[in-house]
Order: sequence, then structure tokens, then C-alpha cells
Amino acid sequence: MKLGLSTYTLTWSVGVPGYDPPLRPLTAEALVGLTRESGLGLLQIADNLPLHAMTDEALLRLKQTAGAHRVELEVGTRGTDPELLLRYLGIAGLLGSSLVRTLVTTPDLAAAEAQIRRVLPDFEAAGVTLAIENHGLHTTEQLVQLFQNLRSACVGCCLDTVNSFGALEAPDRVIRALSPYLVNLHVKDFEIKRADHMMGFSILGTAAGAGRLDIPGLKAIAGASGKPGVHAILELWTPYAGSVEETIAVERRWMEESLAYLRRVHFTEEEDSQHATGNVKREGL
Repeated sequence: MKLGLSTYTLTWSVGVPGYDPPLRPLTAEALVGLTRESGLGLLQIADNLPLHAMTDEALLRLKQTAGAHRVELEVGTRGTDPELLLRYLGIAGLLGSSLVRTLVTTPDLAAAEAQIRRVLPDFEAAGVTLAIENHGLHTTEQLVQLFQNLRSACVGCCLDTVNSFGALEAPDRVIRALSPYLVNLHVKDFEIKRADHMMGFSILGTAAGAGRLDIPGLKAIAGASGKPGVHAILELWTPYAGSVEETIAVERRWMEESLAYLRRVHFTEEEDSQHATGNVKREGL
């Protein structure tokens, strides 16, 4: 697996609705540069920095910037509206992305399946994979049934290690059940803490390796899936730290700590050192 960053690695730096905007919001092009500075060659741009809102000229500049930094791009959105998915299929073609990550936003999986079927021939003709993320709205069993119904090499699971807590399912069960359909992996670590009044629990994000996620076990299961070209994307649930700028400092530190840990445990393949720039400390990824 190849390791990459995401717009959800540095969510606060991009901007979170309902909170003050960052003093210097990260743009897609700036994220490309940061990805290379981190010694990585992969960036997933998801729905919190919507690519369909960019002009064709801006998308071409992004493509040129990614090419200059030797950073592979993956694109993402949310929803199964056919018009939106076809728009992102076009963006994927422009930016050279091998997949479009999305998630089902309606409880009605049958309706979502019908929408996906309308665009599936276009994805298959283009050789682009539609990566559907488990996002807590549906159970693992429901998602497995969706993948079995669609039965296409161009549809699979963008497996997020934490999201399915929203469907009352623990990561170990989710990872094992969805790994046969794995086409993209979101590595997100977490901690579960009891409230100080002892009535209830909170599920909180942590840097990779600092929480309860069995990352070596995840590596073994994902590696055994046998699918070539599966990429791992680091995501972070960084809690608000009192101000947006303080939170940005925390998420940047967590990103660096996460990458250092993933390199120590050899989670993914080594980036070609000639592609790295700057004084990036490399720890044997």
C-alpha cells in the first residue's frame, strides 16, 4: 500500500463549518506541496474541499502542481446523485485519479444502488473505481449486500476504521467484514473515554499509534485482501483545542507523529527518496 494525506488529515487547516476560518486556509495546491514536504506522493482531496467548485483553469493548475511535485491525486465527494458522480468521473480523468471516493447519504440503499447503476457503465468504461465509504449511516451487513448486488470490479469499499461506530459496530468487525471489498483505506486512530461524571463515553480521535486501533492487525488484514493498488490515507479526528489556530497546531503535530509511527511499523511501502524534498525526517517507512 502507498500512504497519503487527505483534506481530512488537516481538516481544521482547510476550514470547518461553524467555526472561525483559519488565518491562512490550506488550498488544494498548498496541500500538494505539504504532501511532498512530508515525504509522501499521494493526496486525497475530499468533499471538504470540493473540486467541482473549482474552475477548469484552477483544476489544470492543480494538475500541473501535482505533476511538478510528483504527487498522485485522488478525488472525493459525497452522495450518489448520478450527475455529481459523472462530474467527478470527469474530474478524476482530468487529474489522473484512479478512483472517486464517495459515501451514501440516504438511508435508502436501494435508491442509492439504482443511482450507482446508472453511472457504473461510465466508470467501467473509464477504468475508474467508485470507492464507497462506510460512514456510519448503514451497517456493515447492508454495505456488504450493496457491494454484492453491484458485483463490479469498479466498485468497492473505502474502508474507514472509525466511522462505523455510528452504526454501533466496532473496528475489528468492520475491518474483517469489509476487507474483501477494499479499494481504499482511511487510517484513523481513536480513544474511548468515560465522561468525568462516569455517565457515558466519548469517542475521540488520536494520532495514529496513540489510540486503540490495532494498526499492525489492520496492516495484516488489508495486506491479505490481495487487491493491487490499494492506497492508505491518513485521516485525523482532531478535537477542538480552544481556538482554530491552536487546533491547527495540534493537527499538524498529530500528522507528523502519525507519519512517524506508520513508518516505524512499516505500514506502507517506502517512498522513493529522490521524490522527497526539504528536511523530512524519514523513519524507515
